[in-house]
Amino acid sequence: MTQRQKLTRRELLKSSAMAAGTLVLTGPVSSLAAAQGSDTIRVGVIGCGGRGSGAAHDCVNSSPGVKIVALADAFADRLGKLKQDFEIPEDRCFIGLDAYKQLLALDDINLVILATPPGFRPMQLKAAIDAGKHVFMEKPVAVCPAGVKMVIEASEQAEQKGLGIVAGTQRRHQAEYVETMKRVLDGAIGEIVSAQCYWNMGGLWCHERQAGESDVEWQLRNWLYFTWLSGDHITEQHVHNIDVVNWAFGDVLPETVHGIGGRQYRTDPKYGHIFDHFGVEFSYPGDVRTISTCRQIEGTAGNVSERVVGTKGWTNCSGVIEGENRWRYRGPRANPYVQEHTDLIKSIRDGEPLNEGKRIAGSTLCAIMGRESAYSRQQFKTSWFTSRCTLDLLPPADLKLSDSKPVPAVAIPGQYELPGWVSQRGRRRG
Repeated sequence: MTQRQKLTRRELLKSSAMAAGTLVLTGPVSSLAAAQGSDTIRVGVIGCGGRGSGAAHDCVNSSPGVKIVALADAFADRLGKLKQDFEIPEDRCFIGLDAYKQLLALDDINLVILATPPGFRPMQLKAAIDAGKHVFMEKPVAVCPAGVKMVIEASEQAEQKGLGIVAGTQRRHQAEYVETMKRVLDGAIGEIVSAQCYWNMGGLWCHERQAGESDVEWQLRNWLYFTWLSGDHITEQHVHNIDVVNWAFGDVLPETVHGIGGRQYRTDPKYGHIFDHFGVEFSYPGDVRTISTCRQIEGTAGNVSERVVGTKGWTNCSGVIEGENRWRYRGPRANPYVQEHTDLIKSIRDGEPLNEGKRIAGSTLCAIMGRESAYSRQQFKTSWFTSRCTLDLLPPADLKLSDSKPVPAVAIPGQYELPGWVSQRGRRRG
């Protein structure tokens, strides 16, 4: 153990170059002043489905002086509930794949909520920052390394402009997690020797294809089941737990990734082409191995949790530490889905806007690497993936709802070729 941990966690945390290095993939703001002080925060919602609707209500309930003033979605039927709830006039409701551009052109909007399928997140974040808007964006923030790079660049631009970005990783704003992780980072469990995280559950909703729906329309309405839209469930959902483990390591990313997975239970074409289970080993600096599993299969045992083990004890990351420094969280437990908006809006009004863009880009990158390792059954280094992987799933700028888009074949480990992995057949690149 001592030999393996030559570079301690505290030493890693002191090295900003180490913490940021794996994320290096190859003017005045008109709305900022109006969002500070006691002025009303005027919010536009881009993506008005279940998560967008929930985020809109959470945002309004989080702080005084917050108002939803515009809506945008690819489909008109998604606008109805929010339009009614917040009495949004017709001329501030925008429909279509380019609807977000029309909403962002409104000068009086201070803050936008990005809650469309994750495949669109990078381009919409960039557009929002270009337009000078603060952003709350749902997780994950990309589905491929090209998208992660775009998010990092947009986050850097937001820093230069003084714009806030908060992501929907609500555990980062949940009191019991926050207080626990403060202690972990201060050494309460000693040096980390292993970690485990899980999101194992049954199935989720599925939109079966209706008569007359084009390929693109059906896939957008059934977006969970297509990698170009959701990133597969390891990215769309399990990113929460992976993010907590990264947090425990001080947001230092793993050095190597080795994943397995498959599609055994959800084999019907209505479930697109994603897997239904994953198991990934992430190796962090110091050869600290962590296990990550996620599953969406009915009739199986559920487990949504994290566990981090150190030389002095262990923690569930959410209010319990066992070992030499035993501790329990006894404080208030605010709704974290509301608190994340409270924290963002307070930071904007204080003139010190939060910017979580790079951090969530890192956790999203980890989930994407886990997926691609499982799809290909290859083990690789993070440094290789961030510099050499050529995978680009970003939607084309001219995408139309009427477009044809064949569903890709289900990835077969050992046959699926990770883009950029091989320069000539049989030559290993990781």
